[in-house]
Amino acid sequence: MSPQEFNTWLATPPRRPLVMGVLNVTPDSFSDGGQFTAANQAIRHAEQMLADGADLIDIGGESTRPGAKPVPVEEQIRRIEPVVSAVAKLGTTISIDTTRAEVAAAALDAGATIVNDISAGRHFFPGMMDLVAARQCPLIVMHMRGNPQTMQNDPKYADVVSEVGRFLQRWPEQFVKRGAAADKILIDPGIGFGKTFDHNLQLLRNLDTFVATGRPVVIGVSRKAFIGTITNKPNPADRVFGTAAAVAWCVAKGAAIVRVHDVAEMRQVVDVISAISG
Repeated sequence: MSPQEFNTWLATPPRRPLVMGVLNVTPDSFSDGGQFTAANQAIRHAEQMLADGADLIDIGGESTRPGAKPVPVEEQIRRIEPVVSAVAKLGTTISIDTTRAEVAAAALDAGATIVNDISAGRHFFPGMMDLVAARQCPLIVMHMRGNPQTMQNDPKYADVVSEVGRFLQRWPEQFVKRGAAADKILIDPGIGFGKTFDHNLQLLRNLDTFVATGRPVVIGVSRKAFIGTITNKPNPADRVFGTAAAVAWCVAKGAAIVRVHDVAEMRQVVDVISAISG
């Protein structure tokens, strides 16, 4: 899917569900850390994901797994810039997974078109709201409690569905007030980001609550720990079937984009569920 096609998809509901391939150019991501740290490896993997049916590619240069340490801006840019530039030449839509405005700007300059900020521009580093407003680019706003170093330290909610829902209704307006395009904001409830096992299941059961906001919902369940708990699969790479079940549920509930590692398998899941649901 080209950037122009993505913008058309974004502007014209009802939208067919999209498959976003995850490309972590990091040594320490929870599932595929270290596999694609060399630019040529990362580019080949992006090519394979596109051949397998990915609609767009999400590229990140900093792990956000629980306990991950921050990566300096200069190192993130060194990791992502050549990969974004090469993958953009393939004609596909790219999102940049970062909390830093400087990294997002470098990625947008290299050919990315979407900013995917797990912090929602809130409490890590300044400048993301102004950047998104200046570039008028699509933005994924995600809910997270704390930061990667602290988010899994006994997270508590009075009502996780209501609290996450209020955030995903309220916080995009902060970007709009700063000049971001209101019709280019997508939302993500942040499965695994400051949530317990039960919190994750409650959010997934009530995914249609977030769909009802009218904003496209991005969901990342791929290979995550809650699936390993259910299936007794400690190795993330062994969670493909569990991921398929979760992805099928999310698409049936109305998710607009599923963010996945195993593109070929999840492409089939998305296509079959979409055909059944009409």
